Amino acid sequence: MPTDIRVPAQVDEPVRRAAPRQRRGRWRLPNPLVALVLVLFLVFFVLPVVWLLLAATKTDDQLVHGNPLSFGSWPALADNWHSLTSFQDNAIFQWLGNSAVYSFVALAITLCVAIPAGYALAMTEFRGRRTLLVATLVVMLMPNATLVVPLFLEVNAVHLIGSMWSIILPYSFYPFGVYLTYIYFSTAVPRDLIDAAKLDGCSQFGVFRHVALPLAAPIVALVGFFSFVANWTNYFLPYVLLPESDQFPVQVGLGTLLNSVPQFNPTVGTAAVQRPELALATLLAITPVLVVFLFSQRFLVAGMLAGATKE
Repeated sequence: MPTDIRVPAQVDEPVRRAAPRQRRGRWRLPNPLVALVLVLFLVFFVLPVVWLLLAATKTDDQLVHGNPLSFGSWPALADNWHSLTSFQDNAIFQWLGNSAVYSFVALAITLCVAIPAGYALAMTEFRGRRTLLVATLVVMLMPNATLVVPLFLEVNAVHLIGSMWSIILPYSFYPFGVYLTYIYFSTAVPRDLIDAAKLDGCSQFGVFRHVALPLAAPIVALVGFFSFVANWTNYFLPYVLLPESDQFPVQVGLGTLLNSVPQFNPTVGTAAVQRPELALATLLAITPVLVVFLFSQRFLVAGMLAGATKE
């Protein structure tokens, strides 16, 4: 009797195809090390922020002797707000305004300089280009503290100590933005598109303005965010270059508030600041960075992924 040998093959084929999937799924077990690392990150990064939020709602006694993760009261929060805003005649708002001026003016200059500079380094060949790239990378890797003394001597030589430009001009020098833009234009923008625009009669500036710059919106947002955060959180440079309290940015102002807490400085007189008020001032100082991040996160993700693949 003839036997049909194709029937077992048709039946067994799906079984053979599904078997590797079943084997892979059988060995896929949860990794306890990953869960442990996530818990450690949660404790290390999230709990301090939660504690800071709750600290602003307490009195100083509740902050020291109460539950660290308990909510204080709304009247205590209102009292802390009133005491903070009364310190040196609303100095906290003046410091926030100074930080905004320094950061946004420097940001505008940074974008006007870093983006064209990165494009020129990526798209043009000239003598000394490699040396300039290496120098940019070296300066980018140097700690900011090592540049404070040279910057102080330069700013003092042009008689700008104590002016807003003594902060804005050094803030505008942002080699990381130049190098980041150079990487983007070198990898993510097709050279054929640039060459086609030149063949159509576009000048070098026209190619940058009408072709390259619209494609670089994610990297512009990324450079702008990093520059803004670096400017807003800079402490050492304005502390050295600005002699007057009414010129301080908010980061240096927080140092002034810290020196006015009796537990940290026993010589404080009547202008004392309690620890919950210091926590509230810290929240005010970090809020602008969080707001900028929330509104620009879509562009930040696109900028971070730009250049990851090349056609």
